[in-house]
Amino acid sequence: MGICDGRVAIVTGAGRGLGRAHALALATQGAKVVINDLGSAATGEGADATPAGQVVAEIEAMGGAAVADASDAASWDGAKAMVDLALERFGRLDVVVNNAGILRDRMLINMTEDEWDSVTRVHLKSTFAVTHHAANHWRLMSKKGEQPDARVINTTSHSGLFCNIGQANYAAAKAGIASFSIVAARELSRYGVTVNAIAPRATTRMTEGLREWTPEQLEMRRPEWVSALVTWLASPEAAQISGRVFEAWGYGITIAESWQHGATAEASLDPAALGPGILAAHAASRRNAGIDLGTELDP
Repeated sequence: MGICDGRVAIVTGAGRGLGRAHALALATQGAKVVINDLGSAATGEGADATPAGQVVAEIEAMGGAAVADASDAASWDGAKAMVDLALERFGRLDVVVNNAGILRDRMLINMTEDEWDSVTRVHLKSTFAVTHHAANHWRLMSKKGEQPDARVINTTSHSGLFCNIGQANYAAAKAGIASFSIVAARELSRYGVTVNAIAPRATTRMTEGLREWTPEQLEMRRPEWVSALVTWLASPEAAQISGRVFEAWGYGITIAESWQHGATAEASLDPAALGPGILAAHAASRRNAGIDLGTELDP
């Protein structure tokens, strides 16, 4: 018996990295899992069903139940297909973990339209599309008097929350996911659905080579630290937690506190009169939070 015993979960981008770790952790705790993965490169090119199939085999080898799905999570029909697959194969759906993503980093003055569109599509649209179809299933259940105890767990990023340079496309998509998660939490609570987001710090193929890590840092950046949180959020124990963004790694789990109101300047219809008040309010307000706990940055 695990904390997710009897639950059915979809994990997008589950063939490798964080998604694979999430799927294995959920299965270890008793969940049946739809392993969605298009099998593309880290930059989004190509397709290969092998990674998803390998994760299914791992779960089955340890006595669990899983099914592979090679749908494009960012396509409307593909998102619906994986929800339908969960219902057809396992008879229910309790959890969606939106994890699919790619990277195409570049300074914004050099970024191409395709690099912008592809990254925002895979991250932001897939999160919306899969959540939309799952939420409609849960809404119908609720309307029939079968109140779900359902979960959506989205993947934002420290880049989206705290704004890494060279990642305008990725940061914009991930910031959108954080806001989307809070809106969705407020909209879907009436149907018995919680929605949260995680900002993971983990070493995967998408982050390899960014910098050198010490052995201790590599240990604290193992995907399994993040997956433990995801699995707990997927469980019935987390029913009271919704609309939150969690920073997660081996060093601890921190709740990000969203945008906060700073100092206020007096309004004026005369632009020339605004300067002194705005400068004073600016000086009285905290700087933007940095990516490391307790740091603040300009601008």
